[in-house]
Amino acid sequence: MSERLQPGDQAPAFTLPDADGNEVSLSDHQGRKVIVYFYPAALTPGCTKQACDFTDNLELLTGAGYDVIGISPDKPEKLAKFRDTESLKVTLLADPDKKVLDAYGAFGEKKNYGKTYMGVIRSTIVVDEDGKVERALYNVRATGHVAKIIKDLGI
Repeated sequence: MSERLQPGDQAPAFTLPDADGNEVSLSDHQGRKVIVYFYPAALTPGCTKQACDFTDNLELLTGAGYDVIGISPDKPEKLAKFRDTESLKVTLLADPDKKVLDAYGAFGEKKNYGKTYMGVIRSTIVVDEDGKVERALYNVRATGHVAKIIKDLGI
C-alpha cells in the first residue's frame, strides 16, 4: 500500500488511455488546476452518481479553471460504455494495472462488513497549475462529494 499524498507534494505524473484509447497525461493540463478523482468501478450506483455530479458541475468547474479527470481500474471499453450510457462529459481514464491508483494512495486495504480486502479507495486529489497537490481527500462519499469540493474550493 502506498503513502497518501499531502498538500505540497508533487503530483505523480501519469499517462493513461481514455475511454476511446487515446493517451492522456497529467502534463497535458499544465497551467490549469486538475481535480483527479479515483473511483472503484464504472456502471455501479455510487460511481455513476459521482460521475454524473461531476458532469453536471463541469461547466462551473472548468469556468473556475479546473479540469476533471476520473480514474478507475476499468478497461477503456467499459469506460466508453459508462460515458455513453450516462452521457458523461468528464475525462475518464483506465488504470487496469492500478499503477496510478497506487501512486496516488488510492488503492489499499478496505473493510466492508467485517472483511478486509484490497480495493480502490474513493479519493479526490486537487492538483494546482504547477503540478503540486493542493488538496488530498481520501475515503470520500460518492453522494454530495462534488458539492463539498465546490464549496471547499470557493467556487
